[in-house]
Amino acid sequence: MSSQLLTFFLLLSAVAIPVVTSNRQWCIAKYTASAEQLQANIDYACSFNNVDCRPIQPGGSCYEPNTLLDHASYAMNFYYQNNGRIDSACSFGRTGCFILNDPSHGSCVYYT
Repeated sequence: MSSQLLTFFLLLSAVAIPVVTSNRQWCIAKYTASAEQLQANIDYACSFNNVDCRPIQPGGSCYEPNTLLDHASYAMNFYYQNNGRIDSACSFGRTGCFILNDPSHGSCVYYT
């Protein structure tokens, strides 16, 4: 009887407390980064052929909001995703950080 009870509780806990795992993470700019650091991050990330920065140009899907923080975050994430998704690809002189919630908004889609 006790093994049946244990099985019941294990099944109940599996249903009642689902474990959600995801390997999706994004690299964004820290809000404490200076304007100079953010611009340098944009310039660096966008200098690579495998980073498409057209969406953060005027008229692009990620141009709004038109802030250095948002544009840097987009470029930094694109660079991170296309350069092995390794921690060092999000460092940017310690101005990058990881988040687990998708920062995409409206028509602006952050690459994963």
